[in-house]
Amino acid sequence: MAEVLLGIETSCDETSAAVLVGEPRKPELASLVILSQDIHAVFGGVVPELASRAHLRTLDPVVRRALAEAGLPLTAVDAVAVTCGPGLVGALLVGVSYAKSLAAGLDRPVVGVHHLEGHLFAPTLEDPDLEPPFVALLVSGGHTLLLEVEAWGRYRLLGETRDDAAGEAFDKVGTLLGVGYPGGPAIERLAREGTDRFHFPRPMLHDGYDFSFSGLKTAVLHAVRASVDLERDRADLARSFQDAVFDVLVEKTARAVHETGHPIVVLGGGVACSHALSQHMADGLRGLARVSVARPRLNVDNAAMIARAGWFRFQRGERHGLDLDANPSLPLPGLERDRTPPCPAT
Repeated sequence: MAEVLLGIETSCDETSAAVLVGEPRKPELASLVILSQDIHAVFGGVVPELASRAHLRTLDPVVRRALAEAGLPLTAVDAVAVTCGPGLVGALLVGVSYAKSLAAGLDRPVVGVHHLEGHLFAPTLEDPDLEPPFVALLVSGGHTLLLEVEAWGRYRLLGETRDDAAGEAFDKVGTLLGVGYPGGPAIERLAREGTDRFHFPRPMLHDGYDFSFSGLKTAVLHAVRASVDLERDRADLARSFQDAVFDVLVEKTARAVHETGHPIVVLGGGVACSHALSQHMADGLRGLARVSVARPRLNVDNAAMIARAGWFRFQRGERHGLDLDANPSLPLPGLERDRTPPCPAT
């Protein structure tokens, strides 16, 4: 008999629910609903209090819509998976509290999921044969992580950002260039019309696997201030900045492929929605590794990836009780430097 798992994601400014249905080893996505909070564009970034209030208003309708699109009643749900960290603590609490209440009311188990593990599993929804070992690059507004995925649930940290995450740098440069928030999509559009004539530095390009984008952001700031015609220079600034970030991401990922010998690279996170990054990565790894990247709808923060990671944990027998809590700085479970479980399992 097919199992049904409901996934819930409220870690930042997307309210999302999804339903997975299938046999234990072959789940299929039955529905996915994502409601983005456009209000944050007015402020040039996410306002935590507004995000939490929006989740409170919209989560229940979003869950009901996901079930309706899957053609299933609430009572068909066998388990509920929910993001319990990392993220904005207020936003996480809305999702975790709702999931625990729903699971308790249905007498069903709840499974806490690490947001970044969700991003790791996202490509499997379209690439079901994807299996470790592989190298993974997770790039978003809050994270830049380079990992060796030895097996599902067992990860080795290769490198991480020392300051700004790549997505955060895109948002801040978007503000400097006057193209609004979020910065990534607007910069990508502008970059198509520009050239790399500013030749910004490639930070830490040959220095280990860690990343740093604060100095690059400052270089863009100085270039913007020095520009006598920003309208004329805007596309070239966007292209020069984007190329600098992508060159660093690709170079370090290629080095990790050489070190590990793994023939697959998983690219995930919000910045992975960029077609330019996917193409840059595929070109840089041609002949070395296949790049697996989900479509943008599965790379933005969404409940389908949380449901898929939750499905993996659920099939391993992991369950959480009513003591499941939100943790905004939750460590990735199974990470080599910290193998503490993400949430105390019962």
